[in-house]
Amino acid sequence: MTQSYTTLWDKCLQIFRDNLQPEQFDAWFKPLTPVSFSDNKLVLMVPSQYFIEHLEGHYTKLLARTIYKVFGPETKLYYHFNQVSNEPSTGVTMGSSNPSPAVAPTPGASSNPFTRTPLQDINAQLNPNYTFENYCDSMSNRVARSIGEAIANDPKCKTFNPLFVFGAPGVGKTHLIQAIGIRIKEKNPSARVLYITARLFESQYTTAVRNGKINDFINFYQSIDTLIIDDIQDLIGKQGTQNTFFHIFNHLILNQKQIILASDCCPSKMEGMEKRLISRFTMGMTAELESPDYQLRKEVLLQRAEHDGLELPDDVLDYIASNVTESIRELEGILVSITAHAAILNVDIDLDLTRKVLSNAVKVNHRQINFEIITQEVANHYGIESDRIFSKSRKREVSDARQMVMYLAKKHAKMPLTAIGTRLSRTHATVLYACKNIEERLPLEKQLQADVNKIESALIK
Repeated sequence: MTQSYTTLWDKCLQIFRDNLQPEQFDAWFKPLTPVSFSDNKLVLMVPSQYFIEHLEGHYTKLLARTIYKVFGPETKLYYHFNQVSNEPSTGVTMGSSNPSPAVAPTPGASSNPFTRTPLQDINAQLNPNYTFENYCDSMSNRVARSIGEAIANDPKCKTFNPLFVFGAPGVGKTHLIQAIGIRIKEKNPSARVLYITARLFESQYTTAVRNGKINDFINFYQSIDTLIIDDIQDLIGKQGTQNTFFHIFNHLILNQKQIILASDCCPSKMEGMEKRLISRFTMGMTAELESPDYQLRKEVLLQRAEHDGLELPDDVLDYIASNVTESIRELEGILVSITAHAAILNVDIDLDLTRKVLSNAVKVNHRQINFEIITQEVANHYGIESDRIFSKSRKREVSDARQMVMYLAKKHAKMPLTAIGTRLSRTHATVLYACKNIEERLPLEKQLQADVNKIESALIK
C-alpha cells in the first residue's frame, strides 16, 4: 500500500531530528508541514519567506538528501507561505531557488546536492607504527582483528558499521583501530580519515560552544569519511557533547560513512551514556579484545626485541610472558626497563636481572613449586607416566627424566640432595652426579637448554 505524503514527511522529520540539535530542529523544521505531494512535486508550508532563505542557506544538503531518500530522487521542492499571517488569501507558492532537483546548492557545492567539491585534506592523526603488519595475532584478538581488516580492505562494505571495540586498558585497542585507518588511507589517500580521543573531542566541543562556532564544529565532523574515536567512555556524563555526537553519528551513518569506536567497557556497562547512543553503538558490530594470552605476550616480546635489536634468552622471554599477563603496554614497559637496567649496569640481560626488575614492577607469579609438581611436569614433557620415574628402569628416556627431576628439585624446590634421593630411592651421590651432569651439559647442548626452559616455563605458569 502506498504511504501517504504525511507519513513520508513524518519519516523526514525523524531524520531531521536525529541529525540536528533540539533547538535547531524545533526552530527550523518542526514548523514545516506538508501541503501536498503529486507528480514528484512536494509542497511545504513555511511561516515566511525569510524562513525559506534560512533553510536553503543553512540546511540545503540535509533537506536534499532526506527528501530524496524518503520521497524519491525525482522530487522537486516547493514552499508555500502567507504574505500576511493567518491570511490564506495572501498565500504564495514558490519553487526552490534550484527548481530541479529540489534544493539549491550552498556556495562552493556542485549543482547536484548529492555531490560536492573536494574538501581540503586533513591530518588523520594516525601513528604510522600502528599497522596491521606489526599487530601480533592470537586467539585473544583474532575476531576483532579479522573484522578490522575486513573494514579496512573494503570501506564500502558497511556490515560492521559502527565497529565498537572494547577491552581492558593496554590490550591493543588503540593499535587496532588506528591500523584500520592507516590501511584505509593506504588504499585511498584522498579518504578523510580522522583518529581522535573522546577527551579531545569534548575539549573541541567546549571551545566551539564558547566561541559560537558549534555549527562549524558539526560541519567539520560531518565531512569525515572514517571517524575513529578512542576511549569513547570519556563522554559519560557529558550530556551536551553526547547530544552533539549523537547528531554527528546519525549524519555519518545516514551518509554511509564508517564509524569506529573503542572503549574500556562494553556498551551495556556505560552508565551515564544516553540510551539512544548506546543503542546506536550496538547497531553494527561489537568485538572484545581479551587479555593477551601467553602466545600473544611472547610474540609481542619477540617483535619488540627484534625491533630494538635485542637478543633475549628463551628463559627470559618465558619468565616475562608468564608473569606480565594483563597488558601489552605493560609488557613493552617491562622490556624497556630491563634494557635500561642492563645498559646502566653494563651487564647482559639474563634471568636473574629479569627477576630483579619484575619483582619491583609487577606481582610475580609465586607458584609454590614442590617435588610432586616437578615430577608431573617432567613426565608430561618427556611423554611418560610419572610412576616410571620412581621405578628402577634404566631406559634412556626414563633415566633422562629422573635426572631432570633431581636437577629441578634442587634448583626450584630447594630440596637437600639427601631428601631428593630418598624420594626417588637413590643415594646422595647419585643425585649429586645427576645435578652436576645437567649443569655441565647445559651450556653445550641446545636441546637440553630447550627442555629445561620449557619445563621451567610450565612450572611457573
